[in-house]
Amino acid sequence: MSKRHATEALEDLQGIASPSSKRSRTREAESPIGGNSITSAFDNGDTNGHKTASADDGDDDDEFEGADAAPITAPTRQANPAAGYDDLYLDTIDRNVLDFDFEKLCSISLSNINVYACLVCGRYFQGRGPKSHAYFHSLDEDHHVYINLETQKVYVLPEGYEVKSKALDDIKYVSDPRYTKKEVIELDRPIAASADGRKKSWTLGGKEYVPGFVGMNNIKENDYLNVIVQALSHVAPLRNYLLLEDFSGKSELVKRCSILFRKIWNPRAFKSHVSPHELLQEISLRSNKRFTLTAQSDPVDFLSWFLNNLHLGLGGSKTRPGSSMVQRAFQGRLKVESQAITARADVGE
Repeated sequence: MSKRHATEALEDLQGIASPSSKRSRTREAESPIGGNSITSAFDNGDTNGHKTASADDGDDDDEFEGADAAPITAPTRQANPAAGYDDLYLDTIDRNVLDFDFEKLCSISLSNINVYACLVCGRYFQGRGPKSHAYFHSLDEDHHVYINLETQKVYVLPEGYEVKSKALDDIKYVSDPRYTKKEVIELDRPIAASADGRKKSWTLGGKEYVPGFVGMNNIKENDYLNVIVQALSHVAPLRNYLLLEDFSGKSELVKRCSILFRKIWNPRAFKSHVSPHELLQEISLRSNKRFTLTAQSDPVDFLSWFLNNLHLGLGGSKTRPGSSMVQRAFQGRLKVESQAITARADVGE
């Protein structure tokens, strides 16, 4: 049917069917398949003369193989371990590779905030959340046990639950040794059963050592610092103070000196030597690289600087005597007397 011209009136076209729309014309189109509809063609398994592929024909031509499989999801975070699996992964811990003497920095981001140590390989990582470096390390390397180097709490990743096992107490003690007053009093007390009167301890490898008389790593040129730290660690008033007190509110220099002293006197160490790396880094920063591990310095010069900065870090005053343990241990009194002498000429002159 031809279209109505604009000049023709609608009344003149009454009784004449209007042209069908495109949609209705499409619906009414006959299928070329033997007079049958498209639906019946599919029911018969025939499309345009070609047989449709069935499930029995195999999935060689399936472009989306595995499309119906469940999507891979992140491991479920758990507040507590499943019943009966409290010690899961603890057998993967390797105490021989653990070294808590180095500066607590993430091995990837170099951040010192919220640092965890992997108890399987010994590396440091930041955080334990689903987007943290420790989380991805647990997935990539299949290392699951981590200790927070500040709180000493142990967690399993990627699940995220805390492990509370007595089997981990030795690791926590090596990471952050703590002493009671009774233990500190007995440090200098001779032992009758020992030939030299000193208490013996043994490393993981069975090597004998004496707490307080352990080696200190000479990382490069830091032997000037080692001799001073070794000497100060045997000054009983200062040593006992640094072993017993809580320095969470003090300067970083005081904190690192305290933990180094505690490791020197550790009776349950994994190895018979310690590293002053953490303390050296803080000294280099605080002294504007006047004292570093790459250049030799005068031990007496370093002793003066170190004691003065420890005194200030402990809240000591430059004008008030005895305001810190450093002053009370090392500051003395000097008495100066003067006498007037009258010079007389010799008798013979």
